[in-house]
Order: sequence, then C-alpha cells, then structure tokens
Amino acid sequence: MIIDCHGHYTTAPDSVVYDGRSASYPSVTDDELRESVEDSQLRLMRQRGVDLTIFSPRASAMAHHFGEPAASAAWSRHCNDLIARLVRLYPGRFAGVCQLPQAAGEPIESAIPELRRCVEELGFVGCNLNPDPSGGHWTSPPLTDPSWYPLYEAMCELDVPAMVHVSAVTNPAFHATGSHYLNADTTAFMQLLQADLFVRFPSLRLVIPHGGGAVPYHWGRFRGLADMLGRPPLETSVMPNVFFDTCVYHQPGIDLLFAVIDAGNILFGSEMVGAVRGVDPRTGHHFDDTRRYVDALGLSAADRAKVYEHNARRVYPRLPLP
Repeated sequence: MIIDCHGHYTTAPDSVVYDGRSASYPSVTDDELRESVEDSQLRLMRQRGVDLTIFSPRASAMAHHFGEPAASAAWSRHCNDLIARLVRLYPGRFAGVCQLPQAAGEPIESAIPELRRCVEELGFVGCNLNPDPSGGHWTSPPLTDPSWYPLYEAMCELDVPAMVHVSAVTNPAFHATGSHYLNADTTAFMQLLQADLFVRFPSLRLVIPHGGGAVPYHWGRFRGLADMLGRPPLETSVMPNVFFDTCVYHQPGIDLLFAVIDAGNILFGSEMVGAVRGVDPRTGHHFDDTRRYVDALGLSAADRAKVYEHNARRVYPRLPLP
C-alpha cells in the first residue's frame, strides 16, 4: 500500500466557517461531502496511486488563535465529525486524525475528552497538536514543559501519535505556510532536542511535517548544538520517537531529506490540495505530487516499503489493516 500521512480537508464546503464566536454550525449533506472530495483529493489519490490518506480538518482553520474555549470545543467537534463521516463514506480511503480544542493560556487537559471521543468512538488514529495556539506569538511553553504531560499520557494510553502542526497566524511578520508553519516545525524539533521528554514518555510518537522544516538542511547545526548543550546524540535522544514526512516540493529537497534522515524516520506525505497547489513550470507536474520525487530516489525495496507503508503503520498502529 501507499499511505499518505498528511492530508487535510482543505476542500470543505464554503459554509463550514468559524468566526471565533459562533457555536452553531451548518449541516452538511452526504452529497456535499462527496462532491467536496471526489474531484479533488480522491481524484488525485487515484491519479497518483495513493491508497489511503490520513485525513484531518484543515490546519489553518483550526482557529485556536481566537482563544474562546467553548466555541473552540464546539468547532473542533464539528470539524472532527465531518472527517468521521468522510471516513465512513469512503472506508479504506481515509483514516481520521482529529484537531484538538486548544487555546493559548488554557490547560491542555480540556482537549483530552475530544481526543478520547475521536479515538474511542470515531475510530481516529491520531491527532494534530498545535505548539502555538496564540497564532504566531508563541505564548505557550515549549512542548517539553510539564503542562503538556496530561495530553501525552492520554496519547500513550490510547497508543496514538500527534502531528505537530500549527494553525492560522495573526502575527504580520509571518506568512502562514511560507514561514509560520516551517518555523514551527523547526522550533518544535529544537525544543525536543533540549529536553528529555522521551525518557519520561518512551512510547510517545510525534510527526514533524513539511520534511521537518529546516532540520534536515541544518542537521549539522542541530548535531553541533546538541553537543554544545551537553545533550545526547540526536539519533538516540530524539529520532526514535520523531518522524518527518515528505511534504517537500522539489527533487533536490527530497534528495537531501533522504541523504540526511534515516528511511525508518520518514513517512510518505503530500498534503495534496494544500499549501502549494500549482504546477511546477520546470517539470510540468504539480509541486505536491511528492510520489514522483520519492520514486526517483531509487530506494531499495525494503526502504520503499518503509516509507510508503510500514513506517506509517508503526507510527499510527490504529490504521486499518489492508
């Protein structure tokens, strides 16, 4: 199988909008749900030979920056229910991942009931975790702070991973997908480098998307910083629990990712119909058709199987069997 670990419901009907106040959300028919994915995600999955997409609500619309806990909880429930309905409509094509009702300054314990509902009642296989619910102002403690521990304890109990994924940005210094997202990926990795989170939570698994942000490109810097800070080698302190995806939109970037990061730590992902939707004029193919880049690597059969399927099943053990 080819499993895409990084899909968002970016084609949700236009009526599905959250303004930070309203807790009343529109009804969406099954026909509207089908129409929203048939000519987008599902068509591209068929064209690109992707069997299953790990699918979550639109990241930029998680809207944690509004900071209103009750409305955020209702919004998260509504968005997660739409994902659950799509999974039921297309069994074997989508696996659900939930957004959490987060807000800057709110204890993470408030998000745990929704995680449990999505995993235990809706059959979801993971969650998205926003390290910066303030929307680009970084008012929350690092991911290694004990304030996050209750969520990690629940994740370990449920045996589900989190993709570390920010949402919208309100800081005008940052472009959402061009800088805020990649900054967050890089920042999360550095936070993990500096602490012993995985000593306390050895079964905790985190996916850092978008190819790991700047991490593979600056691997020597992070290795050197670990040494300067008296930290253990990254290969033993971080990478047994951290994974990157292949949402890198040109061949040289994918080449570097695989030259630096072990194939056992890379999950195939494309984020199709996501941040970069256009056609690359240099190749004539969509930027986000990441399977082309991975296929061009000439991986061994064993590494190819890891990247396309086995790593995803190891990180997301609740995925349905083929």
